[in-house]
Formats: sequence, structure tokens, C-alpha cells
Amino acid sequence: MPARQRAAADPRITPERFRAAVAALAPDLGGRVALAVSGGPDSLALLLLAHRAGFDVAALTVDHGLRPEAAAEARHVAAICAGLGVPHVTLAVDVPRTASVQAAARAARYAAMADWCDFHGAAWLMTAHHADDQAETLLMRLSRGSGLGGMAGIRAQRAVEGHAVTLLRPLLGARKGDLAALVAEAGLSAVDDPSNRSDAYDRTAVRALLAGGGIDAAAAAATAAHLAEAEAALAWVADEAWAGRASVSGEAVTLDARGLPAELARRLALRAFRQVSGVEPEGPALRRLLADLAAGRGGTLGGVLAEGGAVWRFRPEPPRRAAKQPAPAE
Repeated sequence: MPARQRAAADPRITPERFRAAVAALAPDLGGRVALAVSGGPDSLALLLLAHRAGFDVAALTVDHGLRPEAAAEARHVAAICAGLGVPHVTLAVDVPRTASVQAAARAARYAAMADWCDFHGAAWLMTAHHADDQAETLLMRLSRGSGLGGMAGIRAQRAVEGHAVTLLRPLLGARKGDLAALVAEAGLSAVDDPSNRSDAYDRTAVRALLAGGGIDAAAAAATAAHLAEAEAALAWVADEAWAGRASVSGEAVTLDARGLPAELARRLALRAFRQVSGVEPEGPALRRLLADLAAGRGGTLGGVLAEGGAVWRFRPEPPRRAAKQPAPAE
């Protein structure tokens, strides 16, 4: 194969390709960019690429306090950053011991990093999610019967609710092996988190399935990208339908549901719930209520009284009357 063709076929991520991926996601990116750097091979690759691409970066390492090795790993990342001349901060968080420790740790991690970004005026936070992560997420959500929004997988860009910071995932097109090779070529040693191999987590089984070679991770990640585009298109259609079919009066919402496809009716109903009560119900209870509304009936859910028919109406559920107490005996 000629050298020019080999270069074109080379899938490895380079600083130039990294910068192009960032520009495609955030053409107006400027100022300091925060990087989530745990010390694993993926996040160290993100650190190297962002630094070599010339971005003004600061690395954030979160110590969840869940493993005794975490403090030493944070110091390891700090030493690597010092060698590159990149500012580094370790953020310690308290993780509640809930049924899902990983979910609680994730929430605490993002909250701490977003708080740091707000305080220091960093409008962008990059994470090292890659194509293999995307494929794992797609397979996990497929097994759980997720809808289109869930099957769109990890978003390449999204705002962090309640914060003035936007998450960027510019490595979603890169393979895990290529990122690990980049770190090895730089002579850096990566942190090994044993939880990535623990049978206690669903993702471990999916990761093993992908490692077996029966599923093309890059193709699965591409499918997630196509689904994300479809999700964005449907969200746009929902916005247009809301503008033409919904009417808000005080605390009440009226929605013309005539002829709406089921998925579009569901999205508009959820938006009505959010408008009336600030919450979006989900699961079997929501499906039952939507079926009742389509059949001309009504019901209550999540503090909202909904009435069906051709036009659906949503308003706050009236307060329940307290049961009458029997009169005291004479």
C-alpha cells in the first residue's frame, strides 16, 4: 500500500485529528479547558492530546475515597502533569453508600468538577469516553429495552445542568487500544482500577463480550452516532410541534394530540408534565396513562391531573381532602 494511502487509512488519533474533532463539536471553544484525568490510559491519552494540540488545559482528578490507592493515584497524575507543565487539581468527594455506588460516585465526580469549572471560569470540561465505551453503553441499553434517547448512547456534547459548563467527548471516534498505545509510546504508566474487571458491574460482562471480537466496537459506536442524529432530529420536530400544538395558561397546559405519532405524543406529554410539575414520569405508569389519554380517559401521575381525548389537558393535581375524623364520644 502506498504511504499516502496508509496515512489515510491510519485510524490512530493524532493531535491534529483531536483538534479537528474538538472544532467540530465546539467551533467557538476558547479559554481554559478542564480535563477529567483519572490516571487510566484513556484519560492520560486525553491529557497528552489536548496538551500537544495546544489547548489551555487544567487536569482534574477526583478522589472518591472508595479505594485506599486513590490518593497515590492522584499524586501519580499530578506528577505526570507537572512534567508536562499542566496545572493539576485533586478534588476529594464524599460518595454516599447507596445501592449503586458507581452511579453515586459518578454524580459526585461530575458535580465536583463542574463546581471547579464554575469557580475558575472554565466553560468546557472534556472527558476521555471513546468508541469502546460507546459500544458498551449501546449494548447495555439495548439489553434494558431503552428507547431512542437511551440508544443514542454517550452524547458528544451536553450542558451540565445547573452549571455554566459544557461537557465535550472528542474521543468518541477513537479506539481504546489506540489510546493505550499513545500513552505507552509516551513512556507513561497508567493507573489500573480493579473495578473495571469486577463481576459486580454489568459493564464488565459487556466489556468481555466486546473483547471477544464477536462485535465490532467501532461499528456499534457508529450506530450510536446515527441514533444520536435521529434523536436530535426528533427533538427538533418535538420543539416545532410544541410551538404549534401546546398552549400554556398559568399552571395548566393544553395539547392538541390529534394525529400525533405515539413517540411524539409521549415527548410532548413529558414536556407538559415538566411544565406543570417540574418532573418527568417514566416507566409503566407513564405508558398506562398515555394509553388512557389516547382513549379519551384521564388520570393522575406525578402530581399532575391529565385529561384525554382529541385535546389533552394537564394541570396540578388538586390537594387531597383529609378524611373526616369521627366525633369524639360523649
